[in-house]
Amino acid sequence: MLAETLAAIRPADPRALAEARAHQDRLTKPRGSLGVLEEVAVRLAGAAGVSPPPMPEPAALAIFAADHGVHASGVTPWPQEVTVQMVANFLAGGGVANAFAAQAGVSVTVVDVGVAADLPDAPSLLKRKIGYGTADLSKGPAMTVDQAARAIEAGIAVARDLVAGGARCLITGDMGIANTTASAALVAAFTGADPADVTGRGTGVDDATYERKVGIVREALRVNGVTRAGTEASDALRVLAAVGGFEHAAIAGYILGGAAARVPVILDGVIAGAAALAAAALDPASVDHCVAGHLSAEPGHTAALAALGLRPLVDLELRLGEGTGALLAHPLVCAAVRTMHEVATFDSAGVTEKPV
Repeated sequence: MLAETLAAIRPADPRALAEARAHQDRLTKPRGSLGVLEEVAVRLAGAAGVSPPPMPEPAALAIFAADHGVHASGVTPWPQEVTVQMVANFLAGGGVANAFAAQAGVSVTVVDVGVAADLPDAPSLLKRKIGYGTADLSKGPAMTVDQAARAIEAGIAVARDLVAGGARCLITGDMGIANTTASAALVAAFTGADPADVTGRGTGVDDATYERKVGIVREALRVNGVTRAGTEASDALRVLAAVGGFEHAAIAGYILGGAAARVPVILDGVIAGAAALAAAALDPASVDHCVAGHLSAEPGHTAALAALGLRPLVDLELRLGEGTGALLAHPLVCAAVRTMHEVATFDSAGVTEKPV
């Protein structure tokens, strides 16, 4: 499935990009006056291969949930059972992501790819468990390469099913206590950044825990022989398996699945950014189909977006995860595309353009 998906991904279509830019210049507004929104509309045209691009709605949020063995190393004061408790909260409609999704008219699906417990059946829950949490990445590989590949394919399958069900925009979400530690390790590995520069305070750890967290990220890279990842897909899989999480791998697959279907993917925060780095290492063209929903307060997210060449739409100092920042950005993405469909051109409206 992974090979088939990678073979289907195409980079942004240059003709659609050019047509979208030309169309933007003909709309009844000063050129460039919509700023970043114009860039978003053009980007989505290139990804879809047509201008104007399809409206990115309805949208679907997938919250990939998993636990992390590195939790045992004391990188967070939150107990690991919070992961399964929050999954239950999402399924009951009580999460911030649920509230934001309701506001935006976005469906919510929770995907268990590695929660350290057996979850009861629920209508909005997909059971795609690869394992009961990863191993401790500071002691050795968090996953086997086979597990990482299976988690990627689980994400691809979720993307395929949501698109087949009518979704025209995919939104990334995550849940996993200690997953910002794995994210920092992935960002350091894929960008070459120093762990101290890309490790944040996650859920709000104190100074002593933060220093321990940075040390754990350094140790994870050392123990697993990870410096900076190469460009080969096999190396990307090895790095992802060594220091990532099941949800990172699944989100990487979700991104690849969206890209293969030419459906835009709105990325959330640092966990999505780390996953997108892995997806980009597997196929750089996958980034052409992504929009950065927001800028997380986690420093690793800034480094990830810089490496991906993506500009965030919203900067509200969020650090919650769950897909919340991406959900807030979705109406902006829709507005950007709607201008391409509904705003009149100077010719059609009979408005005189500014002299050149």
